[in-house]
Amino acid sequence: MTIENAPVPAPLAAAANGRVPLLEVRDLHKHYRVHASRWGGRAETLRAVDGVSLTLYRGETLGLVGESGCGKSSLANALLMLDPPTSGQVVFAGQDLTRMNAREMRRTRRRLQVVFQDPYSSLNNRMTVGQIVGEPLVVHRIGATATERRDRVAQVLDSVGLSARDARRYPHEFSGGQRQRIGIARALVTRPEVVVCDEPVSALDVSVQAQVLNLLQDLQEEYELSYLFISHDLSLVAQLVDRVAVMYRGTIVEQGDVRAVFTEPAHEYTRKLLAAVPGRRSRDRP
Repeated sequence: MTIENAPVPAPLAAAANGRVPLLEVRDLHKHYRVHASRWGGRAETLRAVDGVSLTLYRGETLGLVGESGCGKSSLANALLMLDPPTSGQVVFAGQDLTRMNAREMRRTRRRLQVVFQDPYSSLNNRMTVGQIVGEPLVVHRIGATATERRDRVAQVLDSVGLSARDARRYPHEFSGGQRQRIGIARALVTRPEVVVCDEPVSALDVSVQAQVLNLLQDLQEEYELSYLFISHDLSLVAQLVDRVAVMYRGTIVEQGDVRAVFTEPAHEYTRKLLAAVPGRRSRDRP
């Protein structure tokens, strides 16, 4: 059965017919020019993202899975306009981000945030936690006074399991799991609607991963968030997401309700990914 002929899972069909997308990625491309080496050869084009289309609905978690190097992070950077796409559209709340000027994008960016993979390199060790978490408030001019901003920082630190006292400390004083909580707090302080979680627990110990994942789930309900959850770990994705998209060599080869895709995969690459999950038997959910 080909992807084109695969049946649409019932939850996905209901979403498409009954809900307005919060975020739509339409035929997105991100190409890089690879220069020829000094020993000769022609320059080539690397198609990191090659015609991807995705839809994220309000309040849901969409998983993006695939092996390392398939283009997941390139897609995330492109749709967030951190590394603008070569072509295609990114429509957020009815507005095409690819057509926005710098001023318009700055106003919108507070509504689209990201949690990075590495909790060590993503935090500036020369800044206090309060400065790190509060910086987006300054950039986006949120809060009329410094006191208002400090109160907001204290509130979001409390929501991720830290305390207002931690605002005076520096990142190197915290464990990896705590540092990722700081990164999550920084993403949430502007009260965004969409958070892109780019491999948010892959750099953490297994014992800490569950704590951070539970936190993300609790915060989704508290802050009414929509997540794009990027991971190469299908076992994690199976437990967390509502729908899943499988990425291979810059394209989406299969997407739909997570249970339907993982139980009855239509694409050979999806079947190979599932077969590689330790301890998984054929046709079992990871």
